[in-house]
Amino acid sequence: MDIDAVVVDLDGTVYLGDELLAGAREAIETLRARGYDLLFVTNNPTRSPAGYVDRLADLGVEATASQILSAGTVTAEFLADRHADESAFVIGSDGLLAQLDDAGVTVTEDPERADVLVTSHSYEFDYEDLTHGLWALDDDTAFYGTDRDLTYPNDDGREYPGSGAITRAVAGVAEREPDRVLGKPSGVMVELIADRLARPERCCIVGDSLDTDIALGERAGMTTVLVLSGRTDHVAVEDAPVTPDYVLDALGDLPALLDDRGNV
Repeated sequence: MDIDAVVVDLDGTVYLGDELLAGAREAIETLRARGYDLLFVTNNPTRSPAGYVDRLADLGVEATASQILSAGTVTAEFLADRHADESAFVIGSDGLLAQLDDAGVTVTEDPERADVLVTSHSYEFDYEDLTHGLWALDDDTAFYGTDRDLTYPNDDGREYPGSGAITRAVAGVAEREPDRVLGKPSGVMVELIADRLARPERCCIVGDSLDTDIALGERAGMTTVLVLSGRTDHVAVEDAPVTPDYVLDALGDLPALLDDRGNV
């Protein structure tokens, strides 16, 4: 395989909760030293690219804001492009709201005046939010989820509810599915990755999720590498509807894989 660029997931691949995963920093440094273009792509919408730069720096990993693409980034850019003159009601984090504001998206606090409903991860999600989501949706209201992640892994070994759980809750009470879910593995995310990197056939994506990372790679025509350092184990791989090209224990094993396949 001829690889020029590597798309790297964050949660479960570079770090787990607040802990840097063993070998991740060294692998990133090695890939960078060998001249690979790197793009960190996450379905966590709660931080801006600058916020992720700071988070990675705290773990000893260097990155620039231009090397970060998140579900929050995708959502902000999508709304600014497709709904520039409309207002959005948002069920989500302060970090997502800040990204929407930076992109010039108009946010309303009145669900019944919204042209768009956005659902996303929020630690504060409650009955009032669910009610407001119901009120926001009518036949003319566009409905978007930031990402499909039902859960995300933490360093305590447990899974916690993610954006997808909140989107499903609102969709259930409103009896209406979202028009789009914008993070990995959506076509919108594929397009934004393509805008930033080499041709897909010369890209490798590495991540811990079959239904987001590996599914996105298959959709885009990338080489796919699953790591078992996060939410997926060998049993899940055997039963999955998508099949990664390679399975590794961790990101730290990726440079050796690329060496073996002629990418030195």
